[in-house]
Order: sequence, then C-alpha cells, then structure tokens
Amino acid sequence: MTDLSQYLPILIFLVIALLLSAVIVFLPIGVAHLTGTHQPSADKNSEYECGFPAFEDPRSQFDVRFYLVAILFIVFDLEAAFLFPWAVSLDMTGWAGWTTMMIFLGELAIGLAYAWKKGALDWE
Repeated sequence: MTDLSQYLPILIFLVIALLLSAVIVFLPIGVAHLTGTHQPSADKNSEYECGFPAFEDPRSQFDVRFYLVAILFIVFDLEAAFLFPWAVSLDMTGWAGWTTMMIFLGELAIGLAYAWKKGALDWE
C-alpha cells in the first residue's frame, strides 16, 4: 500500500493554482459586466485589424512570390541566428570556424543573388 500523504502538498498546490488562475481569468469578466455597459453596435462589431472591410474572400490564394519572400526571410533569419553563437565562440574554433562560416555566408550570398536575378524579391 502506498502512502498518499506525501502527495498532499502537490494537491494543495494544484488546487491553489487552479483557483488563482480562475480568479485571474473570470474576475475581469465579472467586473466588466458589473461596471460596463454591454451595448453592441455595428461600429463595435466591425473589422478592426486593418481599418476597412475585407474586399475579397479571406480564403483566397496568395501569390507564389509571397511564399518566396517568406522562405527567404526564414533563411536569412536563421543566418543571423547562426552568426551570434559563431561570433561568441570564434576564439575556440579558430581559423577552421572562420573558414566554415565564410563558406556558409558565401553560399547564402549566392542564393540571394540567384533569388534576386530570378525576380523573387520584386513586388508589383
């Protein structure tokens, strides 16, 4: 038979966490209903993301160039993510690390030049 009294502090912690999170979530809702006025109107229910109503179906297809720009952004964002740890550890990697990173940056530069030449960065 297992002694379940050791789990009592964990149970108390979980109950307190659930109660505190419920208070944090539901207290502002209750206060808003008690103090505020709930009068929906056409202006309150209108689109607010971009400031004007949608002019076409939201499920329409995007142009392929949008995805190309997104992929290029991810590639060069990852490049920046690789540059910071490389710069910090350059004293440990020495010339081999420097040469490897220059080859990596050269490959990225060639890829950028190729995408630029193909017109992947042109937006009409």
